[in-house]
Amino acid sequence: MEKIYPRAILPEIQKFLSTRDVVVILGARQTGKSTLLKLLMQSVQNPVYFDLEDFKYREICDAGVDAFLQFLKEGNYLQSPRTLVFLDEIQLLQNPSSFLKLIYDHHPEIKLIVTGSSTFAIRKKFKDSLVGRTVTFELYPLSFQEFLVFKEQSFDVSKPIETPVFIRQLQQLFAEYVRFGGYPKIVLTAEKDKKEMYLRQIVDTYLKADIRDLADIRNIDKFNRLLRVLAQQSASLLNVNELSVTTGISKPTLEEYLFILENTYVIRRVSPFSRNLRKELFKRPKIFLLDTGLMHILHLNTVPDAVLGPAFETAFFSELVKNSFSHFVHFWRTKDKKEIDFILELPDRLVALEVKRNAAQLKPRVLQYFREKYPADAYGICLEIPPVSQKSMCLYPWEIYMHIPSWKKAGLEGHELSFPN
Repeated sequence: MEKIYPRAILPEIQKFLSTRDVVVILGARQTGKSTLLKLLMQSVQNPVYFDLEDFKYREICDAGVDAFLQFLKEGNYLQSPRTLVFLDEIQLLQNPSSFLKLIYDHHPEIKLIVTGSSTFAIRKKFKDSLVGRTVTFELYPLSFQEFLVFKEQSFDVSKPIETPVFIRQLQQLFAEYVRFGGYPKIVLTAEKDKKEMYLRQIVDTYLKADIRDLADIRNIDKFNRLLRVLAQQSASLLNVNELSVTTGISKPTLEEYLFILENTYVIRRVSPFSRNLRKELFKRPKIFLLDTGLMHILHLNTVPDAVLGPAFETAFFSELVKNSFSHFVHFWRTKDKKEIDFILELPDRLVALEVKRNAAQLKPRVLQYFREKYPADAYGICLEIPPVSQKSMCLYPWEIYMHIPSWKKAGLEGHELSFPN
Protein backbone atom coordinates (compact mmCIF):
# COMPACT_ATOMS: atom_id res chain seq x y z
CA MET A 1 0.00 0.00 0.00
CA GLU A 2 1.37 3.40 -1.01
CA LYS A 3 2.31 5.58 1.95
CA ILE A 4 0.40 8.86 2.25
CA TYR A 5 2.29 11.84 3.66
CA PRO A 6 0.46 14.71 5.40
CA ARG A 7 0.32 18.22 3.94
CA ALA A 8 0.86 21.31 6.06
CA ILE A 9 -2.54 22.68 5.11
CA LEU A 10 -4.39 19.62 6.45
CA PRO A 11 -4.93 20.86 10.07
CA GLU A 12 -6.19 24.21 8.80
CA ILE A 13 -8.84 22.53 6.64
CA GLN A 14 -9.83 20.13 9.42
CA LYS A 15 -10.84 23.12 11.54
CA PHE A 16 -13.69 23.76 9.09
CA LEU A 17 -15.05 20.21 8.84
CA SER A 18 -17.42 20.94 11.71
CA THR A 19 -18.78 24.19 10.23
CA ARG A 20 -21.55 24.63 7.68
CA ASP A 21 -19.22 26.24 5.13
CA VAL A 22 -18.64 24.59 1.79
CA VAL A 23 -14.89 23.89 1.88
CA VAL A 24 -13.26 24.62 -1.49
CA ILE A 25 -9.71 23.37 -2.16
CA LEU A 26 -8.10 24.83 -5.27
CA GLY A 27 -4.82 23.85 -6.92
CA ALA A 28 -3.16 22.61 -10.09
CA ARG A 29 -3.49 19.01 -11.17
CA GLN A 30 -0.98 16.60 -9.64
CA THR A 31 -0.47 18.75 -6.54
CA GLY A 32 -2.20 16.13 -4.36
CA LYS A 33 -5.79 17.37 -3.99
CA SER A 34 -7.27 13.87 -4.25
CA THR A 35 -4.74 12.52 -1.75
CA LEU A 36 -5.57 15.41 0.57
CA LEU A 37 -9.25 14.45 0.35
CA LYS A 38 -8.35 10.89 1.34
CA LEU A 39 -6.53 12.19 4.42
CA LEU A 40 -9.51 14.36 5.33
CA MET A 41 -11.85 11.41 4.84
CA GLN A 42 -9.80 9.36 7.31
CA SER A 43 -10.70 11.85 10.06
CA VAL A 44 -14.51 11.60 9.65
CA GLN A 45 -17.14 8.87 9.86
CA ASN A 46 -18.84 7.43 6.78
CA PRO A 47 -17.52 9.92 4.20
CA VAL A 48 -18.88 9.87 0.64
CA TYR A 49 -16.47 10.42 -2.27
CA PHE A 50 -17.41 11.51 -5.81
CA ASP A 51 -14.68 11.58 -8.47
CA LEU A 52 -16.31 13.94 -10.98
CA GLU A 53 -13.89 12.88 -13.70
CA ASP A 54 -15.94 9.68 -13.66
CA PHE A 55 -18.91 10.40 -15.92
CA LYS A 56 -21.42 8.40 -13.87
CA TYR A 57 -20.85 10.60 -10.79
CA ARG A 58 -20.80 13.78 -12.84
CA GLU A 59 -24.09 12.75 -14.47
CA ILE A 60 -25.72 12.25 -11.05
CA CYS A 61 -24.75 15.75 -9.87
CA ASP A 62 -25.61 17.41 -13.18
CA ALA A 63 -29.07 15.85 -12.99
CA GLY A 64 -29.78 18.10 -10.00
CA VAL A 65 -29.93 18.07 -6.23
CA ASP A 66 -32.93 15.71 -6.11
CA ALA A 67 -31.09 13.08 -8.14
CA PHE A 68 -28.01 13.54 -5.96
CA LEU A 69 -30.05 13.06 -2.75
CA GLN A 70 -31.81 10.05 -4.21
CA PHE A 71 -28.45 8.43 -4.96
CA LEU A 72 -27.28 9.06 -1.37
CA LYS A 73 -30.49 7.61 0.09
CA GLU A 74 -30.50 4.50 -2.09
CA GLY A 75 -26.84 3.88 -1.33
CA ASN A 76 -27.50 4.14 2.43
CA TYR A 77 -25.06 7.03 2.71
CA LEU A 78 -27.36 9.16 4.89
CA GLN A 79 -27.24 7.02 8.03
CA SER A 80 -25.66 9.61 10.34
CA PRO A 81 -27.20 12.99 11.30
CA ARG A 82 -24.56 14.75 9.21
CA THR A 83 -22.96 13.35 6.06
CA LEU A 84 -19.70 14.68 4.64
CA VAL A 85 -19.57 14.48 0.86
CA PHE A 86 -16.27 15.01 -0.98
CA LEU A 87 -16.54 16.17 -4.60
CA ASP A 88 -13.31 16.02 -6.61
CA GLU A 89 -12.89 18.44 -9.58
CA ILE A 90 -16.06 20.49 -9.03
CA GLN A 91 -15.40 22.69 -12.08
CA LEU A 92 -16.42 19.76 -14.32
CA LEU A 93 -20.09 20.16 -13.33
CA GLN A 94 -22.31 22.13 -15.67
CA ASN A 95 -23.56 24.46 -12.94
CA PRO A 96 -21.55 23.91 -9.75
CA SER A 97 -22.58 27.24 -8.22
CA SER A 98 -26.29 26.43 -8.17
CA PHE A 99 -25.64 22.85 -7.00
CA LEU A 100 -23.53 23.96 -4.02
CA LYS A 101 -25.91 26.78 -3.10
CA LEU A 102 -28.98 24.54 -3.04
CA ILE A 103 -27.23 21.93 -0.88
CA TYR A 104 -25.96 24.58 1.53
CA ASP A 105 -29.27 26.47 1.82
CA HIS A 106 -31.70 23.56 2.04
CA HIS A 107 -29.78 20.51 3.29
CA PRO A 108 -27.75 21.35 6.42
CA GLU A 109 -27.44 17.61 7.07
CA ILE A 110 -24.94 17.47 4.19
CA LYS A 111 -21.48 19.02 4.43
CA LEU A 112 -19.60 19.52 1.14
CA ILE A 113 -15.83 19.50 0.63
CA VAL A 114 -14.91 20.13 -3.01
CA THR A 115 -11.75 20.51 -5.08
CA GLY A 116 -11.06 22.41 -8.29
CA SER A 117 -8.05 22.55 -10.61
CA SER A 118 -8.58 25.98 -12.07
CA THR A 119 -9.76 29.28 -10.68
CA PHE A 120 -10.27 30.24 -14.33
CA ALA A 121 -12.90 27.53 -14.85
CA ILE A 122 -14.49 28.25 -11.48
CA ARG A 123 -14.52 31.97 -12.24
CA LYS A 124 -16.65 31.22 -15.30
CA LYS A 125 -19.04 28.88 -13.49
CA PHE A 126 -19.29 30.17 -9.91
CA LYS A 127 -21.65 33.06 -9.16
CA ASP A 128 -21.96 35.65 -6.42
CA SER A 129 -24.70 33.52 -4.91
CA LEU A 130 -22.00 31.57 -3.04
CA VAL A 131 -20.77 34.59 -1.10
CA GLY A 132 -20.80 33.81 2.62
CA ARG A 133 -21.21 30.08 2.01
CA THR A 134 -17.64 28.97 1.22
CA VAL A 135 -14.18 28.90 2.75
CA THR A 136 -11.32 28.51 0.29
CA PHE A 137 -7.85 26.98 0.50
CA GLU A 138 -5.14 26.73 -2.14
CA LEU A 139 -2.95 23.65 -2.47
CA TYR A 140 0.41 24.18 -4.17
CA PRO A 141 3.26 21.80 -4.93
CA LEU A 142 5.27 20.93 -1.84
CA SER A 143 7.02 23.60 0.19
CA PHE A 144 10.56 22.78 1.30
CA GLN A 145 9.29 21.84 4.76
CA GLU A 146 6.83 19.41 3.15
CA PHE A 147 9.56 18.20 0.79
CA LEU A 148 11.60 17.17 3.84
CA VAL A 149 8.62 15.24 5.22
CA PHE A 150 8.09 13.44 1.89
CA LYS A 151 11.82 12.61 1.79
CA GLU A 152 11.48 11.27 5.37
CA GLN A 153 14.05 13.70 6.71
CA SER A 154 13.76 14.61 10.38
CA PHE A 155 15.10 18.19 10.15
CA ASP A 156 13.05 20.84 11.92
CA VAL A 157 13.94 23.98 9.96
CA SER A 158 11.92 26.16 12.32
CA LYS A 159 14.83 25.79 14.77
CA PRO A 160 18.53 26.70 14.38
CA ILE A 161 20.68 24.10 12.61
CA GLU A 162 24.39 24.81 12.98
CA THR A 163 26.14 21.43 12.64
CA PRO A 164 28.19 21.58 9.40
CA VAL A 165 27.31 18.05 8.28
CA PHE A 166 23.58 18.81 8.65
CA ILE A 167 23.94 22.12 6.81
CA ARG A 168 25.64 20.32 3.90
CA GLN A 169 22.85 17.77 3.86
CA LEU A 170 20.20 20.50 3.78
CA GLN A 171 22.10 22.26 0.99
CA GLN A 172 21.98 19.08 -1.08
CA LEU A 173 18.29 18.59 -0.36
CA PHE A 174 17.43 22.17 -1.22
CA ALA A 175 19.44 21.86 -4.44
CA GLU A 176 17.35 18.80 -5.36
CA TYR A 177 14.20 20.76 -4.50
CA VAL A 178 15.27 23.61 -6.79
CA ARG A 179 16.20 21.31 -9.67
CA PHE A 180 13.10 19.09 -9.72
CA GLY A 181 10.42 21.24 -8.06
CA GLY A 182 7.76 20.24 -5.59
CA TYR A 183 5.17 18.08 -7.35
CA PRO A 184 4.59 15.17 -4.94
CA LYS A 185 5.00 12.38 -7.51
CA ILE A 186 8.28 13.88 -8.70
CA VAL A 187 9.61 14.19 -5.13
CA LEU A 188 8.72 10.57 -4.35
CA THR A 189 10.43 9.24 -7.49
CA ALA A 190 14.11 8.36 -7.09
CA GLU A 191 15.51 8.10 -10.62
CA LYS A 192 16.25 11.27 -12.59
CA ASP A 193 15.03 9.86 -15.92
CA LYS A 194 11.69 8.91 -14.38
CA LYS A 195 11.37 12.32 -12.70
CA GLU A 196 11.90 13.99 -16.07
CA MET A 197 9.40 11.68 -17.75
CA TYR A 198 6.73 12.48 -15.16
CA LEU A 199 7.47 16.22 -15.48
CA ARG A 200 7.01 15.97 -19.26
CA GLN A 201 3.69 14.21 -18.67
CA ILE A 202 2.52 17.08 -16.46
CA VAL A 203 3.58 19.55 -19.16
CA ASP A 204 1.85 17.61 -21.94
CA THR A 205 -1.37 16.67 -20.14
CA TYR A 206 -1.93 19.69 -17.89
CA LEU A 207 -0.17 22.69 -19.39
CA LYS A 208 -0.49 21.84 -23.07
CA ALA A 209 -3.79 19.93 -23.05
CA ASP A 210 -6.06 20.73 -20.10
CA ILE A 211 -5.35 24.47 -20.04
CA ARG A 212 -5.41 24.72 -23.83
CA ASP A 213 -8.82 23.03 -23.98
CA LEU A 214 -10.13 24.95 -20.98
CA ALA A 215 -9.36 28.29 -22.60
CA ASP A 216 -10.28 27.14 -26.11
CA ILE A 217 -6.81 28.11 -27.36
CA ARG A 218 -6.70 27.66 -31.12
CA ASN A 219 -3.12 28.50 -32.03
CA ILE A 220 -1.40 25.66 -30.23
CA ASP A 221 2.11 26.32 -31.54
CA LYS A 222 2.12 29.94 -30.35
CA PHE A 223 0.73 28.96 -26.95
CA ASN A 224 3.42 26.31 -26.52
CA ARG A 225 6.06 28.84 -27.58
CA LEU A 226 4.72 31.22 -24.93
CA LEU A 227 5.15 28.55 -22.25
CA ARG A 228 8.78 28.01 -23.29
CA VAL A 229 9.57 31.72 -23.29
CA LEU A 230 7.93 32.28 -19.88
CA ALA A 231 10.00 29.41 -18.46
CA GLN A 232 13.13 30.95 -19.93
CA GLN A 233 12.28 34.36 -18.46
CA SER A 234 11.19 33.22 -14.99
CA ALA A 235 12.48 35.67 -12.33
CA SER A 236 12.79 38.41 -14.99
CA LEU A 237 10.86 41.57 -15.75
CA LEU A 238 7.80 41.00 -17.91
CA ASN A 239 7.80 43.03 -21.12
CA VAL A 240 4.46 42.37 -22.83
CA ASN A 241 5.44 44.21 -26.02
CA GLU A 242 8.64 42.20 -26.38
CA LEU A 243 6.87 38.96 -25.47
CA SER A 244 4.22 39.66 -28.11
CA VAL A 245 6.90 40.05 -30.79
CA THR A 246 8.81 36.96 -29.64
CA THR A 247 5.76 34.68 -29.61
CA GLY A 248 3.80 36.22 -32.48
CA ILE A 249 0.77 36.61 -30.19
CA SER A 250 -1.18 39.86 -30.25
CA LYS A 251 -1.09 41.90 -27.03
CA PRO A 252 -4.82 41.44 -26.17
CA THR A 253 -4.53 37.66 -26.69
CA LEU A 254 -1.27 37.55 -24.78
CA GLU A 255 -2.84 39.32 -21.80
CA GLU A 256 -5.66 36.79 -21.89
CA TYR A 257 -3.19 33.87 -21.95
CA LEU A 258 -1.22 35.33 -19.03
CA PHE A 259 -4.45 35.73 -17.06
CA ILE A 260 -5.35 32.10 -17.76
CA LEU A 261 -1.90 30.79 -16.81
CA GLU A 262 -2.00 32.78 -13.58
CA ASN A 263 -5.41 31.38 -12.71
CA THR A 264 -4.37 27.81 -13.43
CA TYR A 265 -1.39 27.93 -11.03
CA VAL A 266 1.33 28.00 -13.69
CA ILE A 267 2.73 31.52 -13.33
CA ARG A 268 2.55 34.44 -10.94
CA ARG A 269 3.23 38.13 -11.55
CA VAL A 270 4.91 40.26 -8.86
CA SER A 271 4.33 44.01 -8.73
CA PRO A 272 7.01 46.58 -7.81
CA PHE A 273 7.26 48.13 -4.36
CA SER A 274 7.32 51.91 -4.21
CA ARG A 275 7.01 54.66 -1.63
CA ASN A 276 8.74 57.35 -3.70
CA LEU A 277 7.06 57.59 -7.10
CA ARG A 278 9.59 59.94 -8.68
CA LYS A 279 12.65 57.76 -8.01
CA GLU A 280 11.14 54.30 -7.75
CA LEU A 281 8.38 54.29 -10.33
CA PHE A 282 8.78 51.07 -12.26
CA LYS A 283 5.55 49.73 -13.66
CA ARG A 284 6.51 46.41 -15.20
CA PRO A 285 6.00 43.32 -13.02
CA LYS A 286 8.31 40.36 -12.67
CA ILE A 287 7.15 36.96 -13.88
CA PHE A 288 7.70 33.62 -12.14
CA LEU A 289 6.75 30.05 -12.82
CA LEU A 290 5.41 28.37 -9.69
CA ASP A 291 7.41 25.17 -10.10
CA THR A 292 11.07 24.89 -11.05
CA GLY A 293 10.78 21.32 -12.31
CA LEU A 294 8.24 22.43 -14.93
CA MET A 295 10.38 25.51 -15.59
CA HIS A 296 13.40 23.34 -16.47
CA ILE A 297 11.47 20.91 -18.68
CA LEU A 298 9.76 23.73 -20.59
CA HIS A 299 12.98 25.71 -21.03
CA LEU A 300 15.69 23.03 -21.34
CA ASN A 301 13.70 19.79 -21.87
CA THR A 302 15.83 18.33 -19.10
CA VAL A 303 16.74 18.99 -15.48
CA PRO A 304 20.24 20.47 -15.11
CA ASP A 305 22.75 18.88 -12.78
CA ALA A 306 23.53 22.20 -11.08
CA VAL A 307 21.36 24.88 -9.45
CA LEU A 308 20.93 27.81 -11.83
CA GLY A 309 20.48 31.35 -10.49
CA PRO A 310 17.01 32.05 -11.98
CA ALA A 311 15.79 28.66 -10.75
CA PHE A 312 17.05 29.38 -7.22
CA GLU A 313 15.21 32.71 -7.16
CA THR A 314 12.10 31.08 -8.65
CA ALA A 315 12.17 28.31 -6.05
CA PHE A 316 12.44 30.82 -3.21
CA PHE A 317 9.58 32.86 -4.64
CA SER A 318 7.54 29.67 -4.75
CA GLU A 319 8.33 29.23 -1.04
CA LEU A 320 6.90 32.69 -0.36
CA VAL A 321 3.69 31.81 -2.22
CA LYS A 322 3.32 28.42 -0.53
CA ASN A 323 3.67 30.01 2.88
CA SER A 324 0.87 32.55 2.50
CA PHE A 325 2.94 35.54 1.34
CA SER A 326 1.64 35.98 -2.21
CA HIS A 327 -0.37 39.08 -1.19
CA PHE A 328 2.63 40.70 0.49
CA VAL A 329 5.55 40.09 -1.89
CA HIS A 330 6.92 42.75 -4.25
CA PHE A 331 10.27 43.58 -5.81
CA TRP A 332 12.18 46.87 -5.68
CA ARG A 333 13.96 48.61 -8.52
CA THR A 334 14.92 52.24 -8.96
CA LYS A 335 15.59 54.26 -12.07
CA ASP A 336 19.31 54.27 -11.24
CA LYS A 337 19.18 50.43 -11.28
CA LYS A 338 19.34 49.66 -7.58
CA GLU A 339 17.25 46.54 -7.08
CA ILE A 340 16.26 43.96 -4.51
CA ASP A 341 14.61 40.70 -5.47
CA PHE A 342 11.79 40.63 -2.91
CA ILE A 343 10.20 43.09 -0.52
CA LEU A 344 7.71 41.61 1.95
CA GLU A 345 5.28 44.36 2.86
CA LEU A 346 3.94 42.75 6.02
CA PRO A 347 1.31 44.34 8.26
CA ASP A 348 3.90 45.03 10.97
CA ARG A 349 7.12 45.59 9.02
CA LEU A 350 9.10 45.51 5.77
CA VAL A 351 11.55 42.70 4.95
CA ALA A 352 14.02 43.04 2.06
CA LEU A 353 15.36 39.77 0.59
CA GLU A 354 18.10 39.55 -2.03
CA VAL A 355 18.34 36.01 -3.42
CA LYS A 356 21.69 34.75 -4.77
CA ARG A 357 22.91 31.18 -5.04
CA ASN A 358 26.32 32.15 -3.62
CA ALA A 359 26.82 34.80 -0.94
CA ALA A 360 29.76 36.16 -2.94
CA GLN A 361 27.25 37.45 -5.50
CA LEU A 362 25.40 39.61 -2.96
CA LYS A 363 25.51 43.40 -3.04
CA PRO A 364 25.21 44.25 0.67
CA ARG A 365 25.38 47.99 -0.03
CA VAL A 366 22.00 47.87 -1.77
CA LEU A 367 20.43 46.00 1.15
CA GLN A 368 22.03 48.46 3.54
CA TYR A 369 20.72 51.39 1.47
CA PHE A 370 17.17 50.02 1.56
CA ARG A 371 17.41 49.27 5.29
CA GLU A 372 18.47 52.86 5.96
CA LYS A 373 15.90 54.39 3.60
CA TYR A 374 13.05 52.43 5.19
CA PRO A 375 12.74 50.88 8.64
CA ALA A 376 13.21 47.36 7.32
CA ASP A 377 14.87 44.04 8.02
CA ALA A 378 17.26 43.01 5.24
CA TYR A 379 18.76 39.61 4.42
CA GLY A 380 20.63 37.87 1.68
CA ILE A 381 19.15 34.44 0.89
CA CYS A 382 21.96 32.14 -0.26
CA LEU A 383 22.52 28.42 -0.76
CA GLU A 384 26.30 28.73 -0.42
CA ILE A 385 27.64 30.92 2.39
CA PRO A 386 31.47 30.96 2.82
CA PRO A 387 32.72 31.14 6.42
CA VAL A 388 34.19 34.59 5.75
CA SER A 389 30.77 36.04 4.86
CA GLN A 390 28.88 38.19 7.30
CA LYS A 391 26.48 35.48 8.39
CA SER A 392 24.37 38.03 10.25
CA MET A 393 23.07 39.32 6.91
CA CYS A 394 23.08 35.99 5.03
CA LEU A 395 20.52 33.26 5.57
CA TYR A 396 20.15 29.82 4.10
CA PRO A 397 16.76 29.60 2.35
CA TRP A 398 15.30 27.37 5.05
CA GLU A 399 16.32 29.81 7.82
CA ILE A 400 13.68 32.31 6.74
CA TYR A 401 11.21 30.28 8.79
CA MET A 402 13.01 31.37 11.96
CA HIS A 403 13.60 35.01 11.07
CA ILE A 404 10.04 35.85 10.10
CA PRO A 405 7.91 34.60 13.02
CA SER A 406 4.68 35.57 11.28
CA TRP A 407 5.63 33.36 8.29
CA LYS A 408 2.57 31.11 8.52
CA LYS A 409 0.24 33.75 9.97
CA ALA A 410 0.61 36.57 7.46
CA GLY A 411 -1.94 35.22 4.98
CA LEU A 412 -5.57 34.30 5.35
CA GLU A 413 -6.15 30.76 6.51
CA GLY A 414 -9.37 30.71 4.50
CA HIS A 415 -11.65 33.20 2.86
CA GLU A 416 -14.92 33.41 1.02
CA LEU A 417 -14.90 32.41 -2.61
CA SER A 418 -16.62 35.19 -4.49
CA PHE A 419 -16.28 35.56 -8.23
CA PRO A 420 -18.22 38.04 -10.37
CA ASN A 421 -20.63 36.93 -13.05
